[in-house]
Amino acid sequence: MDKGVTILDAAAEAFSLPDLLPENVSPLTLAYIGDAVFELVIRTAVVRNVNGRLKNMNRMAAGIVSARAQSEMMNVIEPMLTEQEEAVYRRGRNANSPTMAKHASVAEYRRATGLEALVGYLYLKGENGRIAELIRAAYPEQ
Repeated sequence: MDKGVTILDAAAEAFSLPDLLPENVSPLTLAYIGDAVFELVIRTAVVRNVNGRLKNMNRMAAGIVSARAQSEMMNVIEPMLTEQEEAVYRRGRNANSPTMAKHASVAEYRRATGLEALVGYLYLKGENGRIAELIRAAYPEQ
């Protein structure tokens, strides 16, 4: 794989959905794929920066991918969002999810769902650099 190509880029190309317009995908479906993409990005960053005991790496990653941490991340990146990204985030945040987080308030869970929908949207659009930019803004040490 080319050094400039990330695993997300390779996955998006290999498993592309050319007939799928991200604008037409339900917000909860965007959040579904966005949750996985966000988790992969964070786990990759943890391995790159820590690469230690699994227990410690898992604890660090879990602290970043929790609904509470994702909600806090939105405080940092929300001013950076384009008009379209803000609209996708709001759709995800306002979607009626059948589940709730165990250790987060309803507001935190909704904001986290909005973030995951945004990540899913950007991933499906092939804008993986933008995903990295937003995550780096919230977690510059990653």
